[in-house]
Amino acid sequence: MLAGKTILLMIGGGIAAYKSLDLIRRLRERGAEVVPVMTHAAGEFVTPLSVSALAGRKVHTDLFDLTEEAEMGHIQLSRSADLIVVAPATADLIGKVAGGLANDLASTLLMATDTEVLMAPAMNVRMWLHPSVQRNLAELRGQGVGFVGPGEGDMACGEFGPGRMAEPMEIVAAIEARLTGGPLRGKRVLVTSGPTHEPIDPVRYIANRSSGAQGTAIARALVRQGADVVFVTGPADVAPPEGAEVIKVQSAVEMLDAVRSALPVDAAIMAAAVADWRVKSASGSKIKKVAGALPVLQFEENPDILATVAQMGEGRPGLVVGFAAETDDVVAHATAKRSRKGCDWIVANDVSPETGIMGGDENAVVLISDSGAEEWPRMGKQAVADRLVERIATTLGLGQGG
Repeated sequence: MLAGKTILLMIGGGIAAYKSLDLIRRLRERGAEVVPVMTHAAGEFVTPLSVSALAGRKVHTDLFDLTEEAEMGHIQLSRSADLIVVAPATADLIGKVAGGLANDLASTLLMATDTEVLMAPAMNVRMWLHPSVQRNLAELRGQGVGFVGPGEGDMACGEFGPGRMAEPMEIVAAIEARLTGGPLRGKRVLVTSGPTHEPIDPVRYIANRSSGAQGTAIARALVRQGADVVFVTGPADVAPPEGAEVIKVQSAVEMLDAVRSALPVDAAIMAAAVADWRVKSASGSKIKKVAGALPVLQFEENPDILATVAQMGEGRPGLVVGFAAETDDVVAHATAKRSRKGCDWIVANDVSPETGIMGGDENAVVLISDSGAEEWPRMGKQAVADRLVERIATTLGLGQGG
């Protein structure tokens, strides 16, 4: 799918730089030409010789290469590629570009280019969550820079959390989505998925039976159609989609924070099964069982994420799609929900136990919009996602939400 495409690959100075070696190999397997650029810090983690051998060409490292600069080499480099990929994109490199700094070859190329940029961030969890880094990310998103990852997991520093660079095949999927076009190319779409877990104490929580399969299928279909997808997911049973920017959360409050940080977007597909309530004062230690005495839990309402996005006024996504899982009077309840929340569409389904839909592989939905209720036949969840995304692509192409 990448035959004849040229990727300018910038390798930043982080431990995840070793993944860039496999990324080069995967890209070349698919017919892409890889032009490598390394920061001086990257050379502390992988050698230019290794990168050059895998790419089959010279590695560019120096802004002041007299031979190349005689012909404005760094300007030519920045504009001759089909896509610029930064992997790993360190906090330092992200900060330089967001701040308009250009004091080495990589940052100068990123400042001098008019080519699309895709970044794969990688850093310590505390760095990733730092307000200055999040501010820089928001600035770059506003400039049209795309992101893939980071993922969540164990890190070389011994900590756990978001900040791991996306795996090479995830980056390849994001590259293919951007370079192969599609009706949603250039559109940024938010997808929420999975259940939320609302803590009772450190070992117990309130949840639901959502597997996250439908939301993941929707995100996967959006990526295939060229969209820049931000995927906010609760603790789901299925793996997140490749090629999307994945943000993992636990509770409804965390999901709302993640959704707000992802804005602005062209469309928001709110497929998550968010818990309606949470325990008002979750215990900081395990609640012990006492014979003859039952614990008393006091609840409070969770934030209404769908209504928050649908009714936000300025900056509202052009299309907001909600989901309604019902067990009776599906169309009536979903129609009322659409009106109450203020979203453009509601995708409703019957999740009664006998349907096998909640947590299953198939779905049977009714799409409710200004045009009324449109019943779809029962089909696999990926087929539902593909059909919904086709409708989304048509609607966004027309520039309308209803």
